[in-house]
Amino acid sequence: MSFFERLKAGLQKTKEALIGQVNTVMSVFRKIDDDLFDELEEALIRGDVGVATSAKLVEELRREARQKGLKNGDELLPLLKELVAERLGSGAAPLRLNEGGLTVILVVGVNGVGKTTTIGKLARHLREDRGLKVVLAAADTFRAAAMDQLKVWGERAGAEVVAGPEGADPAAVAFDGVKAARASGADVLIVDTAGRLHNKAHLMAELGKIARVLGREVPGAPHETLLVLDATTGQNAIQQTRLFKETVPVTGIALTKLDGTAKGGVVVAIADTEQVPVKFIGVGERLDDLQPFDPRQFVEALFSE
Repeated sequence: MSFFERLKAGLQKTKEALIGQVNTVMSVFRKIDDDLFDELEEALIRGDVGVATSAKLVEELRREARQKGLKNGDELLPLLKELVAERLGSGAAPLRLNEGGLTVILVVGVNGVGKTTTIGKLARHLREDRGLKVVLAAADTFRAAAMDQLKVWGERAGAEVVAGPEGADPAAVAFDGVKAARASGADVLIVDTAGRLHNKAHLMAELGKIARVLGREVPGAPHETLLVLDATTGQNAIQQTRLFKETVPVTGIALTKLDGTAKGGVVVAIADTEQVPVKFIGVGERLDDLQPFDPRQFVEALFSE
């Protein structure tokens, strides 16, 4: 299967929950009127598009339908597809690479979202698809399991892993990661971090220190700060985005587990309300199931017959 075919299959639950409900509304309310728009807004909210984004989409649908003189509910679906595509952007948002020098990617996210797995898959993508040499730094020293897991994924992805003892200073591990990356001639250093939001002040201080050390050692670092979100959490992913944006300058999002949820509509809500581009999506457990996010491809898969 091509990635587009896997994406279509992975979005099936979201498609049923979101587009399926929208189609039901449009088939029941054949005539375009206030009742149809009210039900349509409810359907979008139930599909995890979010209250604010759903309201904006329906308001734009009202305006466009009025301007174009549309009469029947089934005429609205192509228009909704266009509006969703506009929300997601016209093209992929590429990783910001430090051309001619070491690129440093800081990866953040709460525990349990698939952060370490995502790092391993990202390392594979950079090495095999982009031809870059990658080193991983296990700076989530709070959990020994996190370091062990990263070593496993590093081996699978063909990336060296730099780790310290459990409880070591995360910034020191990040510093060692820079040294190891430079010594091995690596192109990219990916730094894993802890995700303990129950102690936000401590997390903020820890992430701030890591970022300062990286910036001191590599000009402009971190060049990317990727937030890993679990799509199955739905609207809670938006709250996580806001909390991490208060802590670090998030430059992109990697959305995991889209294949296991009916809540993939949250992609639209995040892009609309948080103004942070989704850069990667995960639709399975395979090493190559994390891919750069293509908004147009996502919309085509979501609205496909």
